[in-house]
Amino acid sequence: MEFGILGPVQVYDESTGRGVVPPGAKQRALLGALVVKAGQVVPVERLVDELWDEHPPANAANALQAHVARLRRLLPPPAPGEPPHEWLVTRPLGYALRPGRIDTDARRFHRMVAEGRALAGADPGLAADALREAMALWRGPALEGSGRGAICSAEASLLEESRLVALEALYDACLRADRCDGITGELEELTTAHPLRERFYDLLMAALHRCGRRAEAIGVYDRARRRLLRDLGVEPGPILRERVEAVLDHREPGPGPWPSGRTAAAYPAAAAYPAAVTAVAAGSRAGPAAEVGAAAEVGALREEVVRLNSRLEQLSRDQRELLGRLERLSARRTALR
Repeated sequence: MEFGILGPVQVYDESTGRGVVPPGAKQRALLGALVVKAGQVVPVERLVDELWDEHPPANAANALQAHVARLRRLLPPPAPGEPPHEWLVTRPLGYALRPGRIDTDARRFHRMVAEGRALAGADPGLAADALREAMALWRGPALEGSGRGAICSAEASLLEESRLVALEALYDACLRADRCDGITGELEELTTAHPLRERFYDLLMAALHRCGRRAEAIGVYDRARRRLLRDLGVEPGPILRERVEAVLDHREPGPGPWPSGRTAAAYPAAAAYPAAVTAVAAGSRAGPAAEVGAAAEVGALREEVVRLNSRLEQLSRDQRELLGRLERLSARRTALR
């Protein structure tokens, strides 16, 4: 049996080959919270907050107990040959889900992503295939339909970030495997769905550049810059600026999606590029002198924005590193069970 939270919360019964979704919103919220906290006792007070937030019923403990009883009836019995096992147990302070030998699709996803990332250096094509297989586990937004309680909301946010980071790793591997043609449409959709996530713009520009679609790559930078300025009041970060500089200078992209040869401190201010971006997209040629002249007019405020962008890039790298560590630890913990 497997509990699924990468989409609507469900119980997948291998003996019947079907997934069972709790019929009511409160049942889904209860199962989602217990799966997220599997192996831990979740206090009654936290579960009441999860299900009813600030408007619990008059006798919330009894109402919760009734939902627990319905959920117990929904959970399938152990498979033939397995010892008797009660999935949902009552403890003095609350309730706990005892996973036993079962798994969750989220743990399986983290394991598969960790395996795919480990293959990226030696065999990016195989890594891309493994990461696509991991992404296929998603059936919709994490914990969809489980309400907005603190437990499910926090876990859904973490899982969504893990999904986006895994997508970044997937398209990174595709680029390293020279599969640029098949990913531009997918990356276009991602930049539309996540317009403030610079990494997707960078990957899309790299894919377009490698496919010989230089003007389109520059157009993507221009679109990203306008959106970031409109919504956040900041210029694109140093890595995205490095990418557009590589396109403007007709530099051949390297083996990976990241431009090379410059440090963040050496990147010119993004305000140097709008004239060149417009000119190249229109089919003309704007020389480096015009770009440098534009950069020279940028004042101290622009320099401060560049420093802040560098800090944001560092925080983003730190976040990806921490998520990678989390995936490895999750895979190691599961292997030890």
